[in-house]
Amino acid sequence: MATRSRAKAGKQSKPPNAGPELRLRIVLGKDIAIGPGKADLLEAIRETGSITAAGRAMQMSYKRAWYLLDSMNRCFAQPVVEATKGGKVGGGARLTRVGEELLRRYRRLERRCATHAATDLAALRQLMPEPDR
Repeated sequence: MATRSRAKAGKQSKPPNAGPELRLRIVLGKDIAIGPGKADLLEAIRETGSITAAGRAMQMSYKRAWYLLDSMNRCFAQPVVEATKGGKVGGGARLTRVGEELLRRYRRLERRCATHAATDLAALRQLMPEPDR
């Protein structure tokens, strides 16, 4: 499981037969509270200080980024991101204390899951066809 920010990487397509990949999603009720894309969005907001810039870095519309943030904010007792409106000094966005903790714990869970699943993922890779050369 990669923890590299997609804001840095951009959208990348996986080559065919690249191997099994473990992707962690935390579901609360009917919503995905956080998953790889939402975690990447939080990291991009932390890095850029802007929902617009974070979305752009991830090749995502502002509307889509806002929708994902809104769904995360509804899953938790307190918001994970706070946005300020523009003006003379411009607007911005930042992770709240809850957002920082959510991202930290999610990334730790990803690392732990990857560590514990490594042997099984390698075994599954052996069951896959060889990639074309």
